[in-house]
Amino acid sequence: MNWRRLSLALGIVALIAGIGLFFGGYNSTVAGGALLVGIFATVLGLVPETIITIFTIPELRYKIFITLALLGVYRIGYYIPLPMIDQTVVAQKMADASSNSQLLGFVSMFSGGNLSQACIFAFGIMPYISASIILQLLSSGVVPALEKLRKEGASGQKKINEYTRYLTVPICVVQAILVVNSLYFEQKYLISGYDPLFFGISAVVILTAGCLFLMWLGEQIDEFGIGNGISLIIMAGIIARIPDALGTLIFEPGTTTFRASIFTLGGAPGEMSMEKLLLLAFLFVGVIVGVIAMTKAKRQIMTQSQKFTRGRRQFGGTRQGLPMKVNAAGVMPVIFASTLLIVPGFLFKMIYSGTGAEWANTIGEMFSRNSGWFYNICYIIMIYLFTYFWVAIQFNPQEIAENLKDHGTFIPGYRPGKSTADYLEKVLLRITYVGAAFLAVIAIIPSIINSELDIDWRIAGFFGGTGLLIVISVALDLVTKINSHLVMRNYPGLTDE
Repeated sequence: MNWRRLSLALGIVALIAGIGLFFGGYNSTVAGGALLVGIFATVLGLVPETIITIFTIPELRYKIFITLALLGVYRIGYYIPLPMIDQTVVAQKMADASSNSQLLGFVSMFSGGNLSQACIFAFGIMPYISASIILQLLSSGVVPALEKLRKEGASGQKKINEYTRYLTVPICVVQAILVVNSLYFEQKYLISGYDPLFFGISAVVILTAGCLFLMWLGEQIDEFGIGNGISLIIMAGIIARIPDALGTLIFEPGTTTFRASIFTLGGAPGEMSMEKLLLLAFLFVGVIVGVIAMTKAKRQIMTQSQKFTRGRRQFGGTRQGLPMKVNAAGVMPVIFASTLLIVPGFLFKMIYSGTGAEWANTIGEMFSRNSGWFYNICYIIMIYLFTYFWVAIQFNPQEIAENLKDHGTFIPGYRPGKSTADYLEKVLLRITYVGAAFLAVIAIIPSIINSELDIDWRIAGFFGGTGLLIVISVALDLVTKINSHLVMRNYPGLTDE
């Protein structure tokens, strides 16, 4: 008998047994275990042959296992606490300060770190990301030397990456000093007997070393594993939050007992009912499909090369496509807009706590994610502004037009040079408007779910926003790289592309 069919049969039996145990009033842990075994066996039975083929290629299997092992090292360090600090007191402070937890939670989401738990990887690779963005902006015409390096190709990019690593160190040190001073540098957070100054110096050194180690870990994944190491670290940090979110969704607080309301229709306001759970599942699948479609969407501009004759043979004259991504800015506008909107609320809350001015509290509440239409409108405006800004520094129509002209290629109906550049700019403005609209919709979906369906923000955050965009873009990149390995060895690919 085929092992896939056997696994599928066993999975169905385990699922039926788990459902029977649950509704029969048996221990919920036993029922949950049976359900998990059933789900795993069923998925294993339904897995396509192409997935099995991946692990039959020695080189690809080695790369995947190395990547998983290095990501495992990252997750271990994620839970190693800073020395000399009382984690219980820090956790209590983070639970009490909702504004701080919102800001720290957002920063941790796209950095792969965990500032709310004082661990050695608290920063994640946030300083490295900051250094990369700074050098990317500077190499877009601000600093001529860096712009020249960027145009040199692989060798120039290698030098820019080296400068990025150097810049990461001072950024990390400065951020570590600020974070340690504002979050942990108080006697009450330390285990008795330790000097705050000694702890502060040690914490800055450890946080900096942790960030640099994660940067090195990402480079090892790039060299020996598969996929982009830095992106995979961020993705792993986001995915690791899913069990906690699901637990909040289906279990009673602080227990492993299923919520009784998820098996009933029309639950009380604020409770998770069956129809609300089904709506969330349907919405989650729909959002993922929409994000994948828009992430891969491209506008093809047809180009044609000039014909030339050499001897008795004629060359050139071929038609090709110049792809322009609809979402060319990626996730960066959402990150910039979210950060910029969190900072005013955080600052006005600080003013209110220090002076007691009611106007500061009112303005601070307006910049809260739960404030409603004002926050969402500001969010959409900032996303549009940053989308056009980011695309403008990444995509230069004049430079592309000159490159097409130098290679003897032109767009039919447009003269090489300025006419081509104007046409490319017009197309870019139109598709960027669509891309910004897509980012705006995805970004405000969590706020709508949180306010309209009264769903916890930890759950609503997985239905859009920064986290979902990062996970899907990294997953698509990973699938593309695995697909190239399969196609190169004449195996069926994961995609049709």
